[in-house]
Amino acid sequence: MRKPCCDKQKTNKGAWSEQEDQKLIDYVRNHGEGNWNSLPRAAGLLRCGKSCRLRWLNYLRPDLKRGNFGEDEDDLIIKLHALLGNRWSLIAGRLPGRTDNEVKNYWNSHLRRKLLNKGIILRRPSAANTKSSTDDKAVQCSSAAISVEEEHASPDDDPLNLNLGASGRPAKRAKHGQNKAVNGRKPHTTLLLFK
Repeated sequence: MRKPCCDKQKTNKGAWSEQEDQKLIDYVRNHGEGNWNSLPRAAGLLRCGKSCRLRWLNYLRPDLKRGNFGEDEDDLIIKLHALLGNRWSLIAGRLPGRTDNEVKNYWNSHLRRKLLNKGIILRRPSAANTKSSTDDKAVQCSSAAISVEEEHASPDDDPLNLNLGASGRPAKRAKHGQNKAVNGRKPHTTLLLFK
């Protein structure tokens, strides 16, 4: 059995005070992120390491983006959700300054309803799908991935390679709508979110 990260009886729970926030900010500014289990004692906080990590990542980081989501962020979330499903940390990784929890909450409280009100049906792939529908889905995902890549690439960025061959090495990018068979099998499509 794993030993607990902290003594629960000697830790504060609930809302963070301004003094606690400032201690955490000062400590991370001087020592950097990491080793969250030892941070509370070193920073003089009566909190557990997990609480410190979550407070920093979700509320105190200087690069967090505050305020409403823009239309470009809405479009990107919708397209990435179509490709990745509910993989919020991967989606948030493409939205600088937004946390996975913030993106998830925005999807569930706003975007999902907006799409349903427009008559757009959101479905999860079922296990009953046939192989042909799985292949069709792969082609749709490949096309959507290329569309996302082209719309959100900056002029000085190298284009993201969204297609991987069976060997794991980048395959040549197929023209839109092409899906050539290799050794009698169609290639699998993978979306690379980070370079």
